[in-house]
Amino acid sequence: MRLDKFLKNARLIKRRPLAKQIADQGRIKVNGNTAKAASVIAIGDELEIKYGQRLVTVRVLNIKEHVKKDEASEMYEIIKEEKINQA
Repeated sequence: MRLDKFLKNARLIKRRPLAKQIADQGRIKVNGNTAKAASVIAIGDELEIKYGQRLVTVRVLNIKEHVKKDEASEMYEIIKEEKINQA
């Protein structure tokens, strides 16, 4: 599954165009490498996402094409969440 679609389906980012924009700005890493929106995501991958003042690291547990809102959190587990200070 594409990175931007996974982020939207897992509800880590609300809209797919926003997920694409964030990925294309280089603010998402997959397994330590900067990823584009079209990067393919697999189960077990670790995503590092920079949202404003936060850095969130998640592990992909499941990939589904169609997800109900209450099932979205089952697609990933949060490994680490931290605030970052921009100088």
